[in-house]
Amino acid sequence: MKPQATLPAAQVDPACRLEPGLWSAVEANRHRAVLLRDPASRLLLLAARPCDVYLLQMLEARLGEPLRWLQAPPGELARWLQQAEAGSRALDGLGTAGLAAAGPGEPEAAHAGLQEISLAGLGQAASPAVRLLDALLLDALHDGASDIHIERRTRGAQVRVRLDGVMQPLREIDEGALAEAIVSRLKVMAELDIGERRVPQDGRFRLAVRGREIDFRLSIMPTVHGEDAVVRVLDRSALLGDGRQITLASLGYPPALAASVLAQARAPHGLMLVTGPTGSGKTTTLYAALGAIDHTREKLVTIEDPVEYDLPAAAQVQVNDRQGLGFARGLRSILRHDPDRVLVGEIRDGETAQIAVQAALTGHLVLSTVHANHALDVLGRFTHMGIDLYNLVSALNAVVAQRLVRRLCEACAEPVPTAATTAPAASHNLPAPRLRRAVGCPACRDSGYRGRMAVAELLLLNDELRELVVARAPMSRLRAAAQAAGLQGLQQAAQAAVSAGHTTQEELERVIGST
Repeated sequence: MKPQATLPAAQVDPACRLEPGLWSAVEANRHRAVLLRDPASRLLLLAARPCDVYLLQMLEARLGEPLRWLQAPPGELARWLQQAEAGSRALDGLGTAGLAAAGPGEPEAAHAGLQEISLAGLGQAASPAVRLLDALLLDALHDGASDIHIERRTRGAQVRVRLDGVMQPLREIDEGALAEAIVSRLKVMAELDIGERRVPQDGRFRLAVRGREIDFRLSIMPTVHGEDAVVRVLDRSALLGDGRQITLASLGYPPALAASVLAQARAPHGLMLVTGPTGSGKTTTLYAALGAIDHTREKLVTIEDPVEYDLPAAAQVQVNDRQGLGFARGLRSILRHDPDRVLVGEIRDGETAQIAVQAALTGHLVLSTVHANHALDVLGRFTHMGIDLYNLVSALNAVVAQRLVRRLCEACAEPVPTAATTAPAASHNLPAPRLRRAVGCPACRDSGYRGRMAVAELLLLNDELRELVVARAPMSRLRAAAQAAGLQGLQQAAQAAVSAGHTTQEELERVIGST
């Protein structure tokens, strides 16, 4: 087929549309050319350089229809490439041919400095394992995944990602050698021992993606079929970048509750804790509270593992267990650094808990997280750590317990017919319910949900509660006293979100339970 004539450089008709099904974003970046279809259904290949006859002939043979080469004006190609990348998946541009040729000993050496991954670089990587791994990482970041799971099977592996707290499949790897090569590549990037396959290993690495530095935590676990890998994605700029600032309101906190939490974060001294299971947004809530405070007249120091978000007003310390810098040792050093407020990423042991309580008693405001199911359960956690109850309640100002529930997708959520509504919200004297249900659409990957919001309860310590705790009163008496002091439980907070149409009863029961 004879190539069509090259068009001179000109402004592209805004009615043109991309053809991602015929020419992937990976190929577009590799060749620096995008495939468009104009209003007359003719195919155009837009590139910044003059006509490449070989590429034009190859594409015409592949597509089976005439193709015109259009030389793009300056800046025009970059705009179309960005649009192609925004609506694409890196895995769509990777064929399966040749991927199984990789062996377990073929991972490339880590690059000096910070490695960058991009759609343009996928076609340049020599190793099939490197190309596939980079594509997996790019697609997971594009979808907003918090974790990437590479799970070994009898043959190959299954790759799944955690989106909005729920596991979803991403890719099947049919060859065991390729799966092994991908895990080996991850171990090289995290500077782990690729020859050791009998014991678990943990590490971390950092990559540059679209101009952002993103941290990844890697966990390797040996199984009967090989080594499983879990990669936790820590994108510091996801919430604080692009001029945006995370707030309690953006997390889903009602105005009254947000004001109470901020008041506790502004206290001159004491201990404020945020509790919940892993992945419930505890640290993000503390960052939102601290971000709303003017620190120009105060010294704010944080110690975290890892530092999840950049906080310009703070001196942030990274835990390094390999070098002996744990939470307890780091917190001791911080207290000699004359801070006003201290953020401790997590209280994991009795030593850290003891130092945090003493710091709160000596005039500092300490904010931290701890794992417990509910606000009152924190008291039992500290008791098991060996902390004196009198000192604990003297230091403790407030406890926030929270969960993350998925928000309904605004593009497809539908109102629930009035006859089908239930009345649990009415029992809590909430406004008339505006119940909606999940449907599913391309915008939410047919899940019916898109994004998450926090539901929380706030326990404020008063004298009566402190006396009951020191007297080791039963949990039933503690809860009754807390409710009398204004505690609104997680169940009630979640039910309010359901009644307001932000989420569903099914999501509430999945995350919190029916009781």
